[in-house]
Amino acid sequence: MTCEHLFTISFRACKNNGLLIPNVSVMFLVRIRNIGIMAHIDAGKTTTTERMLYFSGYTRAFGDVDDGDTVTDYMAQERERGITIQSAAVTFDWKDHRINLIDTPGHVDFTLEVERALRVLDGAVAVFDASAGVEAQTMTVWRQAEKHKIPCVCFLNKMDKPAASLRYSLDSIKTKLKANPILLQIPIGSGKSFTGLVDLITRQKMTWQGSSLTYDGHAFETSALQPSDDPDVLQAVSEARATLIEQLQEALRKVTLARKGVPVLCGSSLKNKGVQPLLDAITAYLPAPNERNHDLVRWYKDDLCALAFKVVHDKQRGPLVFVRIYSGSMKAQSAVYNINRNGTERMSRLLLPFADQHIEIPSLSAGNIVLTVGLKQTVTGDTIVSSKASAAAAVRRAQQEAESKSSSQRESSSLVLAGVEVPEPVFFCSIEPPTLAKQADLEHALNCLQREDPSLKVRIDPDSGQTILCGMGELHIEIIHDRIKREYNIETHLGPLQVAYRETILQSATATDTLDRTLGEKRHVVTVELAVHALMESSTSCDVTFEEEVKTQLPAVVRQAVENGVQSAYLQGNRNGLKTVIQHVSLEPGTSAAMVSACVSRCMLKALKLAGGQVLEPVMALEVTVGEEYLSPVLADLAQRRGTICDIQSRQENKVLLATVPLAEMMGYSTVLRTLTSGNATFSLELSSYEPMNTQEQNILLNKMAGLA
Repeated sequence: MTCEHLFTISFRACKNNGLLIPNVSVMFLVRIRNIGIMAHIDAGKTTTTERMLYFSGYTRAFGDVDDGDTVTDYMAQERERGITIQSAAVTFDWKDHRINLIDTPGHVDFTLEVERALRVLDGAVAVFDASAGVEAQTMTVWRQAEKHKIPCVCFLNKMDKPAASLRYSLDSIKTKLKANPILLQIPIGSGKSFTGLVDLITRQKMTWQGSSLTYDGHAFETSALQPSDDPDVLQAVSEARATLIEQLQEALRKVTLARKGVPVLCGSSLKNKGVQPLLDAITAYLPAPNERNHDLVRWYKDDLCALAFKVVHDKQRGPLVFVRIYSGSMKAQSAVYNINRNGTERMSRLLLPFADQHIEIPSLSAGNIVLTVGLKQTVTGDTIVSSKASAAAAVRRAQQEAESKSSSQRESSSLVLAGVEVPEPVFFCSIEPPTLAKQADLEHALNCLQREDPSLKVRIDPDSGQTILCGMGELHIEIIHDRIKREYNIETHLGPLQVAYRETILQSATATDTLDRTLGEKRHVVTVELAVHALMESSTSCDVTFEEEVKTQLPAVVRQAVENGVQSAYLQGNRNGLKTVIQHVSLEPGTSAAMVSACVSRCMLKALKLAGGQVLEPVMALEVTVGEEYLSPVLADLAQRRGTICDIQSRQENKVLLATVPLAEMMGYSTVLRTLTSGNATFSLELSSYEPMNTQEQNILLNKMAGLA
């Protein structure tokens, strides 16, 4: 095993805010853990993070979500709402290991924050509410972790809740996540009587005395399980340990890294129980950076290869770019080459990330996450290397490997790290500054926010000239509006929220068009024939193909003009994916590329009209957790919202209602649900698909958009 020297941390006190600021020393790569905390909203991610920081010695006092004084939820909007909006990175030590930890949001509106964090992490801790098991957003983040092949450790939090159930939580992990849970601990007691844990591997009993929030959880007793202990506990340990040993035919660490199983631990972060064993599990079972396979990185050898995965705008320092280093090292005051932007930039400073407190360092090596100052052009998803020459050398190595393995050069010569998939927005509204004098300031603010948050889209309406804000949900747009007011001091006005509908065609169609125009003394003549087809999968792009005979006859500049004409027509409306086949193109000598594009665009619009239109609306997957006594009014309300009930499940004493509902019908649903259930229900929404509207609803929508209703 290679041992690269890297920075680690020893702490010294900071007088200002009770945080412990790191000094830098040397450590091996194998002792680094880049991990994320992920879960459904309110499962206890941020509280678990706060307890980790406290028990590791990074903070001197507990941060509390309800009190608004947590380290990782530092934005004003996060502290007011008690939710995580932006993923925050912190670095701390635990038993000779360095842990780079990212606390991610649990709300579906901020799924991109989870996506781009998981893209650069090596392992994850999935936190579950032990009384609820696997919830809707848990399934979403679990799928994201699976996509990036990230090994996970599960933490069953809130074992002190009255409805906490170990068996229910394990069953839901098996059935809903299709995972293989490997139970490492069983709780002693549950609800208010939850006092500790039994480690099934060592048969050690850990008990935390006291249950009040004033008890800091540092002191806990560890003792061997005795025959005189509670018979029920002894029997449960015996049965669970037998099952565990059966599953561990390989070493538990190998099982976890291979994603053949997920270690499951339990505790109560709020009551300071079970967090230290969780930290031990992170260092024991989750991978070091050199245990994660990144094929592309080997072509760079010891040269720098890194991925920019997040941008934050700082009023004093300018844009701060979060970077995961995969190979080589980064140094302050050095130039780097951005492959995606095809340009060189200079980093003025390097910072170690500590939520909103950052520490300047001279350099950092592979396996780490670092904050850079001075990269003004770099955005989320860009690949950064040491130089253009370094990238060229990597290309040569990739091509040599491709030739030796007889594999395609195209597959192996791409030197760009996979970026971050950005979901399409589903809500939009107009945004206006208070005066025209503030228009430039608003544009600057929106440019900065778009660079920070790629899921935020801003466009100009071609008809009205208004600025349109496009986002992932009501809360997302509300947060953006609030940030513009607080951080950029602009009192903007938002128009009413609108739903992002799409349009598709009812059938395939073929059209022919000829453009014959004389400009000055030059005559331009072009004839085009093309066909349009609807794509089965949901997308927002238009696929252009040429008949083989046409493709061989046309020069590259004419083919490009044809494609530009197709895309120009396609973008005149928010259409679903289409396939356009160019069947014939003929033009007289001297015809300009602009005229070719104009003819193709006109022909495309003619074909779309012949194909007929169908409006598609976004349909959401809805999950409502509600007491049985309130189930009937909730069902009745969903029926009025054109909802379709998929399933009604039992979760402890509650019912879980699974349904699909058009997004247009869900405006203000949180207020209505709170009224119907006296505040005793929770819900989550996630985009499911785009579905055709029925004729009646489509006519109502078109009349409304035309101002006739």
